[in-house]
Amino acid sequence: MTSFIRKPNASDDKYSRGVLGFITSSEAFPGAALLGITAAMRTGVGLVRYLGPAQVSDLVLQVRPEIVLQDGRAQAWVVGSGVPVDDQEQAARINRVVAEKNLVVVDAGALQIVDFENCRATCVLTPHAGEAAALLDSLGKKISRSEIEADPIAAAVLISKLTGQLTALKGNRTVVAQGERSYQFDPAPAVLATAGSGDVLAGIIGAMLAGNAQDIASGESDLFDVVKAAITLQAKAAELATRDSTVVALDIAEAVGRVIANS
Repeated sequence: MTSFIRKPNASDDKYSRGVLGFITSSEAFPGAALLGITAAMRTGVGLVRYLGPAQVSDLVLQVRPEIVLQDGRAQAWVVGSGVPVDDQEQAARINRVVAEKNLVVVDAGALQIVDFENCRATCVLTPHAGEAAALLDSLGKKISRSEIEADPIAAAVLISKLTGQLTALKGNRTVVAQGERSYQFDPAPAVLATAGSGDVLAGIIGAMLAGNAQDIASGESDLFDVVKAAITLQAKAAELATRDSTVVALDIAEAVGRVIANS
């Protein structure tokens, strides 16, 4: 895990540490952006851009004044968390990003927005079982949520093959799949069964993609292993957060920094 955490050195600036863009949230689901951005910043990304509704921008800026509310270059993007499928404005932004050769975490609503046949980006898909069933249905495969939960490895592998993208199928035992290659985690901390934990994971993965973008592009770092490291980091943050109190998603996001500091 620690080999993919981009800790700053004396020669770094905010850009070399990684720039991560977010196209997340909507007026109905404003918190997703704050959760993902907080998790990403605690993971150690150098700069965060946010593109979304003014109401959400104002909310995030109040808590995270470090963010930039302006489009621009980024080493990676997180898209879809808290975005309804029918949000045309956010969908247009998402489609622009995946039409280019970017590293992109595709979460929640974006799983239905992105046309994977015409996607030029290298993506990490992060569905839970229900979203996986909907995605498979859109790809011509009728597999129920209960069937996916019964055999998550097969489902994750199938999604990866059909989309051509790495898939992290979230659940009690999250599965990462890339083509025929797959890995199933041990049971996750139960506190991850809370609203917003998926938004936190998307932010952590995005930060690790941004921080390792150059090495991923060159082949020095394996995308599969980077995603596994991000999932491990979230689990460790959840475990640490439980030592203090009952846990909500923002606690997990904030605990990420403490895990890294102690690693």
